Amino acid sequence: MKQSIDATKDKLIEDFNAVISDTEQLLKSLVAAGGEKAGSMRASVEQNLKVARERLHELEDAALERARAAAESTDEYVRENPWQSIGIAAGLGALAGIIIGLMMNRR
Repeated sequence: MKQSIDATKDKLIEDFNAVISDTEQLLKSLVAAGGEKAGSMRASVEQNLKVARERLHELEDAALERARAAAESTDEYVRENPWQSIGIAAGLGALAGIIIGLMMNRR
């Protein structure tokens, strides 16, 4: 799943780079020429932007789904193992206290 998300992220970056490149070309062609060529460049930029937005939406949906799954998994674990969860939380709190104490003593 991580590989597919990384691939989607890489594709999204490529799409945004294409949009930026096309936009630069559009601006240059608008200065140099007008009319038909500028219209086709504009359409190309709009299409690339649409694709980039769709990919961004897909990436956002995938991240939300992973976050939901992690939250559900954590909730299920805590409900099934309440005392172990309390022990883990206490241990993490103690560890954080020790680290903070060591950092305060260094000064």
